[in-house]
Amino acid sequence: MIGRITGILLEKSPPMVCIDVSGVGYEIDVPMSTLYKLPENGAKVTLYTHLAVREDAHILYGFSSPSERSAFRALIKVTGIGARTALSVLSGMSVEELASAITQQETGRLTRVPGIGKKTAERLLLELRGKLGADLPAGAGAGPASAGRDDIANALMALGYSSSESQAALKQLPEGVEVTEGIRLALKSLARG
Repeated sequence: MIGRITGILLEKSPPMVCIDVSGVGYEIDVPMSTLYKLPENGAKVTLYTHLAVREDAHILYGFSSPSERSAFRALIKVTGIGARTALSVLSGMSVEELASAITQQETGRLTRVPGIGKKTAERLLLELRGKLGADLPAGAGAGPASAGRDDIANALMALGYSSSESQAALKQLPEGVEVTEGIRLALKSLARG
C-alpha cells in the first residue's frame, strides 16, 4: 500500500525514525543498517517501505534499498520469524552476507545475530534456500556443482544428521558426484564415523 516515502528526516530514535511528508510525520521502524546510512535530521530522505497491518496496529517498516526490503519480506514469510526478528537479522548482517550465508548453508553466521538460535537459523536456511541468494554471482557463493551438494546436505539433515555432520560427510565425497550416489556414499561415511 505504501511502497516508498520521501520527506524530511525529523527524528532518529532507534529503531524508529520520523519522516515529515507534507506536514504528516510518519513513524517508521528501520534496521540498524538503514539507520546508519541516514543523513542528519533536517535532510531529505527516501525509504522503501513495507506496511504491516495487524489487528492492533499499522506498522511501517523502512529500508535504504529495495533489496533490503525484499530480504525483510522473505524473512517474515519464514515460519516463526516476526518483523522484530527480521529487523534484528538485517541489523546484524547485510543483505549480501545473509544471501551468502543462505547459499552456503552456514548456520554459524546466522546464530551470531542476537535472538537467532540454532533451530531458528536452520529453519531460515531451509525455508530461504533458493529464494534469497539465488541471484548471487557464482564466485560469491555456490556454483552449479554445489547445487547437488546442497541437495545431499539437505537429505542428510532430513534424515536427522546435524549440519556439521552433513558438511563433514560432503567433504569426503568425490567432485561431481550425482545426488543419489552422493547420499549413499555420505551415509556410508557417517555410519563408519
